[in-house]
Amino acid sequence: MQLADLLRETLDEDSQDVWENERTPTPVRRFGVRLHTAGLSIRETVAILELLGVDRSHGAVWNWVHTLSEAQSDPPTASPSRVAVDEKQIEVDGEKKWLYAAVDTDSKLLLEIDVFSRRGTDPAAAFLHRLTQKHDVADSVFLVDAGGYLTALSRYDLSGRLDYRIRNHIEKWFQTVTMRIDRFHSFWRGSQSSAKQWLRRFRHHYNHERPNQALDGKTPAEEIKNYTVPIKTFHQFSDVSGST
Repeated sequence: MQLADLLRETLDEDSQDVWENERTPTPVRRFGVRLHTAGLSIRETVAILELLGVDRSHGAVWNWVHTLSEAQSDPPTASPSRVAVDEKQIEVDGEKKWLYAAVDTDSKLLLEIDVFSRRGTDPAAAFLHRLTQKHDVADSVFLVDAGGYLTALSRYDLSGRLDYRIRNHIEKWFQTVTMRIDRFHSFWRGSQSSAKQWLRRFRHHYNHERPNQALDGKTPAEEIKNYTVPIKTFHQFSDVSGST
C-alpha cells in the first residue's frame, strides 16, 4: 500500500480545493502539517517525510502549514456559560506584542485568539468585540484578572468578574502554546501576520485534533457537539409535552 493510500484511511479529506495546484497527495500534506503543529520543527517534519519516501523541501512544508491555516474554519459557534480571558506578552521578530485568548471553561474550546501591538482597555475591547461577532456570549460570565477588562466588558454590556481560580484554564492554554513556541525558539521569526497564521492553525489543532485530558481524551470540538444534543432533546420533549 502506498503512503498516500495509508494516510487516506486515517486523515480527513476536507479542504481539497486548497491543494488543487499541489503535486503532493493531500493526505501526505495534511500528515506533514499535523506533525509540525503537534510539535515537530519544519526540519524534523521534512526528515520524517523523507523516511516515508516523500522528498520535499523545507519551504514546501512551510507553505503547506500556512496554506492550510488560511483555509481552516473558525471554531464551532458556542454559547459558553463562563469564558476565561487573558493576554500574554510574546516577541515577534524582536518586537513586543500581546497575545489575547479566550477559552470556554467547560468545553475547553479555544474561542478566539489575536495578536495586538499593545495591551490595555482598547485592545481588550477590540478582542471582546470579535468574540461577540463569532459566539453567543450575551449571557456568558467573563472571568478576568484585571479591572481594565471590566471596563472593556461594559462597552458591550457583557458581564464579568475578577477570578483567579476557575480561570486557570486560560493559564494552562498559555502554558501549552508557550511550550510549543519554546520548542524551537524564544520568539517568533517573521511578521505579525505570519504569527497570526500559525496561531490559527494551532487553534484548529487544539480544538479539533489534540485530545484533552480534562475531557477524557475528547477534543473541545467533540465536547461542544455533546452539549448541543441534550439541548435539542430537551426542546423535543418540551414540544411533545406541550402538545398533549
